[in-house]
Amino acid sequence: MSFISYNIKHVAIALGAVAMCFFASCDDKKDVEEAHVDRSKLPTMKALNVSTLVSDSGITRYRATTPVWLVYTKVASPYWSFPKGVRLEKFSTDLKTEANIFCDKATYTTNQKLWQLDGNVRVTNIKGEKFKTDQLFWDQQNGKVYSDKMIEIHQKDCIIKGHGFESNESMTQYVIRHPEGIIPVSE
Repeated sequence: MSFISYNIKHVAIALGAVAMCFFASCDDKKDVEEAHVDRSKLPTMKALNVSTLVSDSGITRYRATTPVWLVYTKVASPYWSFPKGVRLEKFSTDLKTEANIFCDKATYTTNQKLWQLDGNVRVTNIKGEKFKTDQLFWDQQNGKVYSDKMIEIHQKDCIIKGHGFESNESMTQYVIRHPEGIIPVSE
């Protein structure tokens, strides 16, 4: 055997060993399992920088804006997710903002028609009262809004604080379960 063929043979054996190690590592089942994606956990729709108007009988009633809107329909309980927050505005018939809602994050469960607003929740009702809390639920089926968290309500002449809150959908008739603070009362 000549010197050149001997060196080529060793180079071929070395390259074969390297290739064998490379391909053996590709057959590792752990790598294949990690690459598997459960499509039911992925959103069926993703929309960015959404601004939409909702009308009723030809009259614009609401505007919703959000940076990210994810829709999950392939899960046991379908829902919408607003991971970067949402802003809802309610308009009067002359298109002036009557009320609005802001939050850092929101989830809407479509079957239960239940909104969960989380983080820095701010609501202004039609009377101009301002509500502040960390979490608020809006049950559309039963027409009520509620929370078990601390809530602060700013009225014209006072601030009411308390733990636990229940209200009608327009947040004009409400009860604070455990009120705190000074509440002025006329005699």
